[in-house]
Amino acid sequence: MTQTSENVTWLTQEAYDQLKAELEHLSGPARAEITEKIAAAREEGDLKENAGYHAAKEEQGKQELRVRQLTQLLQTAKVGEAPAATGVVAPGMVVTIAFDGDPDDTLTFLLASREYASSDIETYSPQSPLGTGVHGKKVGAEAEYELPNGKKAAVKILDAQPYTG
Repeated sequence: MTQTSENVTWLTQEAYDQLKAELEHLSGPARAEITEKIAAAREEGDLKENAGYHAAKEEQGKQELRVRQLTQLLQTAKVGEAPAATGVVAPGMVVTIAFDGDPDDTLTFLLASREYASSDIETYSPQSPLGTGVHGKKVGAEAEYELPNGKKAAVKILDAQPYTG
């Protein structure tokens, strides 16, 4: 469900279809719409002081960047099933950890790429320090990761379940 060192992105069929639909919309109807906005703003006259024109061009740039991102992501995507509930932390799982083994100081998060980020649950990339530390570890195991200040932090993995979001 997320990028590995070979730069492959694992996606469920549902996620792949959703991203493909977004790409098709941005490449078709949305691209035509922004082209019309730019043309209409251009007709208003002096482009140096035309805020509508500049806003439309900026929107076009952001949209084209997203098209390139989606195109690259879908070209390297591998479609597969969500991970099984094996008790081993893997991308696509909701993980609960306890800091320094303290059962009252816990964090529950989704281990996944940003395409899966949701307002329902905090998301950590498998490439993040915490994600790297817990990836591949079994429930009940200790994991260590590096903090931004260079110090190490220890966590205990309390639970790992497939994300059903």
